[in-house]
Amino acid sequence: MHWINWVIVAVYLVVVILDGLRRTRGTKNIEGYFLASRSLPWWAVGLSVMATQLSAITLIGTTGQGATDGLRFVQFYFGLPIAMVLLGVTLVPFLHGAKVYTAYEYLERRFDAKTRSLTSLLFLLSRGMSAGTIIAAPSVVLSAIFGWDLTWCVLLIGVPTIAYTVLGGVEAVAWADVKQMVVIVSALLAIVVVLIMRLPVPLDDAFRIAGATGRLRVFDFSFSLTETYTFWSGILGGTFLMLSYFGTDQSQVQRYLAARSVDEARSSLLMSAYWKIPLQALILIIGVLVFLFYTFSPAPMLYNPRHDAQLREKQPAAYAELESRYTAALSARNQAARDASALGGAAPLTTFKTQNDQVDAVRKAALAAAATATGESSRDVNYIIPRLVLDHLPLGFAGVFLAAILAAAMSSIAAELNSLATASVVDFYQRWYKPEANDAHFLLVGRVSTALWGVFAMVVATYAATLGSLIEVVNRFGSFFYGSILGVFLLAMVKRTTALGAFIGLLSGMAAVAAVSFGMPEVSFLWHNVIGAVVVFGVGSVLSFRSRPGTAV
Repeated sequence: MHWINWVIVAVYLVVVILDGLRRTRGTKNIEGYFLASRSLPWWAVGLSVMATQLSAITLIGTTGQGATDGLRFVQFYFGLPIAMVLLGVTLVPFLHGAKVYTAYEYLERRFDAKTRSLTSLLFLLSRGMSAGTIIAAPSVVLSAIFGWDLTWCVLLIGVPTIAYTVLGGVEAVAWADVKQMVVIVSALLAIVVVLIMRLPVPLDDAFRIAGATGRLRVFDFSFSLTETYTFWSGILGGTFLMLSYFGTDQSQVQRYLAARSVDEARSSLLMSAYWKIPLQALILIIGVLVFLFYTFSPAPMLYNPRHDAQLREKQPAAYAELESRYTAALSARNQAARDASALGGAAPLTTFKTQNDQVDAVRKAALAAAATATGESSRDVNYIIPRLVLDHLPLGFAGVFLAAILAAAMSSIAAELNSLATASVVDFYQRWYKPEANDAHFLLVGRVSTALWGVFAMVVATYAATLGSLIEVVNRFGSFFYGSILGVFLLAMVKRTTALGAFIGLLSGMAAVAAVSFGMPEVSFLWHNVIGAVVVFGVGSVLSFRSRPGTAV
């Protein structure tokens, strides 16, 4: 990579880190460290919430998703506006008014200590794994750029980020997120402009060509438990996921608990309700533009350069045969795309789709051969946008894009680790081990906890990067736990539910999700959120009713 790109990366990271350290210089108590003394303005909290989602995972995983699958993924977010409105009138005033450090503190007040601890433990497991996935995203980029082993890339990203997070606090994280949003959105818009300028055909023709492959299809109204991205899974499963994520996940709750008031906390969430879907659509459209760019330019057979090199070395004859077929298929697809633009009509588009299917078939065979040669998962969706940026964009763009990815990852990881440390200290260390101590002691424990969770996240990162689309991986991790956690908070809002009902309901919900996840893996992970919440609420309500005084058991 050119030295100018490295200068851009270095300057941005130095600015973010120094500003973060400057903002935490006066932090002497745990309320300042964990909640910014409840003093953040609504717009900063809102941008921080959005920046956590618009992370390196989004830049890498979602653009790759758009390139390979099109716009259908945007349906995943259809439940977000519904969830934000519901949270604004229920959990937000509930938790903000309770003056708690974690969402799970409220569960002890409403039920008992064991329900609080179990729910917090489930959060720690789900968010710890998700933090690992966030580290994996930029590690994939570095691995693609330099050909370094993935483990070294994880260490390169994780170690300095952990050090920064140990020293920093939620205020530093929030203001770093504000700068992150500006850089990321600017980089995305710049990439859109460059890709459109590089297309050899008019933009409307290009989108007709992409539409022939189904990549511009947004809505899928089929009702299927095995199809992940449909209108109904987004509205139903997505609403449950977003309710749980923004309403009960400490990494998000901690943001609006740091807002100045209930009204400002509500406003921060409504910002995501208004802007998240358009931003997500923009990122997916970039993925479609990447597909179109490679339709008219030579596309790698394998986007993961390490797998490409290993397959070429270990199976040279098979590689040569696949490469020959792939080159021919690409040439035929390119010509079919140009004919479709020049001639118009349905027939040329049908021919293009046929040729595109041939390209996909050869790619599928190459991926299978790479998996055999390397002994690893060969899904390379996470390498698509890094290869494009590094190989084809003008000088300086690679630096801006890489700076955006690293800054997004560091900021998101910092937020995750800060919330993990908060829950660990407040819900476990302070609650069960040492309830009486001064702020200096709890600050020290919080920093140690942050470091330990960082190490855990790095271990997860080395595994997560091989699982396919990182944006799916992080939501799959979360969906295993989120629905059941949401079910407990729903029970807490019903006056007559009991501690026994909540605890047994939570265990039942997790058991039900595990049974579906492992026993019926074809069921989409989005429905796990619905299953978990419904089972927890149903079992908890029945047990609470049967155990009330005067009720026959």
